[in-house]
Amino acid sequence: MAAPGSLQSHDIRAEVPPPRSGDVVRGDTMVAMAPRLLVLEDDVGLRRSLRMVLEDDGYDVIEAADAERALAVVSDHGVDLMLVDLMLGGMDGFSFIQRARPHTEAPIVVVSARDGVQDIVAALEAGADDYVTKPFVVEEVKARLKALLRRPAMGGPGETRARDDVFVLDGQDGPLVFDRGAAALSRGDDEIHLTNTEFRLLSVLVDNAGRVLSRSALLEHVWDQGFFGDERIVDVHVRRLRKKVELQPGSPTILVTVRGLGYRLDTR
Repeated sequence: MAAPGSLQSHDIRAEVPPPRSGDVVRGDTMVAMAPRLLVLEDDVGLRRSLRMVLEDDGYDVIEAADAERALAVVSDHGVDLMLVDLMLGGMDGFSFIQRARPHTEAPIVVVSARDGVQDIVAALEAGADDYVTKPFVVEEVKARLKALLRRPAMGGPGETRARDDVFVLDGQDGPLVFDRGAAALSRGDDEIHLTNTEFRLLSVLVDNAGRVLSRSALLEHVWDQGFFGDERIVDVHVRRLRKKVELQPGSPTILVTVRGLGYRLDTR
C-alpha cells in the first residue's frame, strides 16, 4: 500500500489517479506492489521455509504463528491471499477462517495434515477457497496461489457495466436478482452476501444457464484453466451457493443437480 505521505512528497495528485490498493506511487509512475500473502502456521520451520520460497516467487509474506495475530494482520493491514493451517494452538484454523471471512474477500488456501473428507468440507464451508493436504509439493501450493490470484475480483470501481449484467434468477419469489456489474445478489430488498468464489461460480452458471456443467468444467472455469484440484471443492461451494439462492436448499429449483453429469442453473 502507498506509504503515508508519499503523495504529499510529490506534487502529482492532479496528474495521476489515486493508487489502487496494493500500488505505490514513485515519482509520476504507479508501480504494482507484490501481492501480500499471510502465512498462518504454528510450525516455525515450515512457516519460515514457506516464507523464503514464496518471497522468491514475488510475494510480500507476513508470518503469523497464531490465529489472533493473523486476525490482527487482516484487520490492520489487509492481505491479498492467505495460507492457513488448521491445527493451531488456541484458536484453530476453522475458527480463524469463520472470523476472518466477513472482513475480507482475499482467497484462503488451507494447508493441513487433516485429510479427511469432513475436515475438507468443514474448511470450505467455513469460507476457504481451496485445500491442500500435507505433505505437499511446494510447486503445487505456488500453482494454487497463482491460480487464485489471477481470478478477477468482484466488480471493482471503474469496471464497465454491460447492459446484460443484470439477471433475474427467480421472478416468482422475491424476485432474486444477480447484478454482476455491481457484484450484488438480492432477493427483494434484502442483499445477499457473496464471497469471491461464490460470485465467480454464479457468474459461470449464469453465463451457461440451462446447460449442464460438469464438476471438472466448473473447476476449470471458476478456479483456473488447468486447475488440478479436488472436485469435492465444487460440491461444497455449490451447496453454499444454494443456501443463498434457494428458498428451500434441500429441494433446489434454481441450482439443480443432474445426477452423474454435474450442475445446471434454471431461471424461473
